[in-house]
Amino acid sequence: MTTKDSRAAGLASLAALVADETRAACLLALLDGRAWTAGELARHAGVAASTLSEHLGKLVAGGLLAQERQGRHRYVRLADARVAQLVEDLAAQVPAAAVQRPVRTLRESSTESAMARGRTCYDHLAGRLGIAVTDALTERGLLRQDTGFALTDAGLEWFGAAGIALDRAGRRPLARPCLDWTERRAHLAGAAGAALCRHALDAQWCVRIGSERAVQVTASGQRALSDLLGIPAGALR
Repeated sequence: MTTKDSRAAGLASLAALVADETRAACLLALLDGRAWTAGELARHAGVAASTLSEHLGKLVAGGLLAQERQGRHRYVRLADARVAQLVEDLAAQVPAAAVQRPVRTLRESSTESAMARGRTCYDHLAGRLGIAVTDALTERGLLRQDTGFALTDAGLEWFGAAGIALDRAGRRPLARPCLDWTERRAHLAGAAGAALCRHALDAQWCVRIGSERAVQVTASGQRALSDLLGIPAGALR
């Protein structure tokens, strides 16, 4: 008799959780790092609230989502950075041809263009903005990519000089690559990527636009990123 591998059963259960288009749409939406109400996710996924509630229950029970209630509203978010990394990595493996679809409206075209220019990928910067920042850090010797992603001593000093606090006490890696699903190249994730993104939003170098994950670099952000990293303003528009 063959002994069943409990890991295989667990992996199959996890794959089944993600292998539903409605649940996948929720997980991708929650990559913006914020908490959404069940109603917001239902509208986003294009399903009835009762249907969405059943899906959310499965994702919470499976440990992929965390939930909390405030008054009448039920809020959900990705359980942690580990789940975000899983969703990011799976999304990046989808062939480019599979995600290309005819754009039906001007609004869809504008949204897709904005997401490609710059967006948050859970808690770090992605799109052309994320790649531009990652390239600039690398070119200045602040980030190494030859043996995985790692901040150099100069990189650690740069973060300190820029007033960007790094969380070095947790188990999360300081820097790690995240494959960008629009650019098909790696951008900076990990604790350093999260700190840089948080600082960019707090200092209003970037502002969120629309209801998606898209962000736009402000005029002050263009000046700051030019001064600190030498990124041309044209690369940020």
